[in-house]
Amino acid sequence: MTLARSLPDDPAEWWILLGVLVLYVVARWFFAWWHARREGDDHPVRAALAEEDDPGPTVTGGFRSYRQFSGFVGSAIAVVLVAALTDGRLRVVLLCVMIPLLVTGLSYLDFRQAQKARQGA
Repeated sequence: MTLARSLPDDPAEWWILLGVLVLYVVARWFFAWWHARREGDDHPVRAALAEEDDPGPTVTGGFRSYRQFSGFVGSAIAVVLVAALTDGRLRVVLLCVMIPLLVTGLSYLDFRQAQKARQGA
């Protein structure tokens, strides 16, 4: 008996994982577009897409700030608590509401950290 989970066998589970990744990327692009539009950029979509092309300072082997780390750990704890303490439809509803909010929040934290790194460089 092992406690580790294997990779998803059901295609629906793969679509859910892919959806979470897509939500993160779209949220990052939205925050970059919103910031460029707020600053009065002539082409906010171009600026949002070019944001990822900027070779900024990267930290390897960890998180860039304690906020990113605490956001990741706090989100993981919240998801585990909901999954462990609820059952049935309540679990599904709570996770369907919580996970998109947490992923969007983490993408905002990453966006803010990258923005600070670009301004400081």
